Amino acid sequence: MAYVVTEPCVGCKITYCAAACPVEAFREGNDYLVIDPDICINCNDCLRECPVNAIFPEDEVPVIWKDWIVLNKKESRMLPMINDLKKPLLDKHCNIKEL
Repeated sequence: MAYVVTEPCVGCKITYCAAACPVEAFREGNDYLVIDPDICINCNDCLRECPVNAIFPEDEVPVIWKDWIVLNKKESRMLPMINDLKKPLLDKHCNIKEL
């Protein structure tokens, strides 16, 4: 079962998780990241690296963010892969102000 990036990532796009991923499962949108469920190996590396608690195992995604399961699957097929650190957005919607 794959991990899923959810709404708390929007506006933050902190890429520690993508850099920690050993299988290059992360994809980069304009203001968020997603995980390709066909590549994810459930290693927990990304989960430990997310400072905004946006990543969940698919079967533990909170009800309010269940639509992100489909969004990750769909968007991961179209978005470019990311596996390195980039400057985070940390915009007004991000629940963390500094890293």
